[in-house]
Amino acid sequence: MNLKPWNKDIKQLRSIILKEDKIEESKNLCLSLHAMVHSSIMSGIDKETFEDELLKGLDENTFKIATNEKGRTIAYGIWHSTRIEDITMNILVAGDKQIFNIENWKEKINSKIIDTGNAMIEEEIIEFSKNINIQELKNYRIAVGRKTRKIIKSLTYADMKRKFKKDRLQRIVEEGAVLDVEGANWLIDFWGRKNVAGIILMPATRHHVIHINESLRAKKKSRINKY
Repeated sequence: MNLKPWNKDIKQLRSIILKEDKIEESKNLCLSLHAMVHSSIMSGIDKETFEDELLKGLDENTFKIATNEKGRTIAYGIWHSTRIEDITMNILVAGDKQIFNIENWKEKINSKIIDTGNAMIEEEIIEFSKNINIQELKNYRIAVGRKTRKIIKSLTYADMKRKFKKDRLQRIVEEGAVLDVEGANWLIDFWGRKNVAGIILMPATRHHVIHINESLRAKKKSRINKY
């Protein structure tokens, strides 16, 4: 995964995202960066994305069972980063419903959980991953990504500086999207210190890169173990 051009662009975005005269440039850069951390199907981009690279030649067993050095599966990485994008962009930024709650995704994906999975231990991650409907998880991710793009396009300069009211942060816990337990509830404080620009710079873009990288290591480890 060649991150040099992407990292250069995220650095540029960080430098201009809170400048009023750069709002349209910032939004276009957001969309470009975001497209690369999802499948090309999501945005229609005419190039191989980081997620495309991850999914290329990936069999179902590897997707569900292969783990990286942290004991995280590829299924978990996709679930976790997608749930966080859904939660932060829809509840916090847009004040809207989670995509997850609109189309019965829990049943479609065959997930035993509805939260981000932050508090799960290795054994729980493997058990969770074994039962996942991979295609529906991919479909959910596409739906989340496309909604995020609509939100980004609608943002104004004033929005970028906006902080989040306590009721939106509380909604996340009330809806069970983040568990109020050690290992997970720190996310509420973390997001509560950010503004809209900060959410775009981390969960909506860089957070995906972290988990795609982890998943690529799981994929590589699985292939090495086969020989």
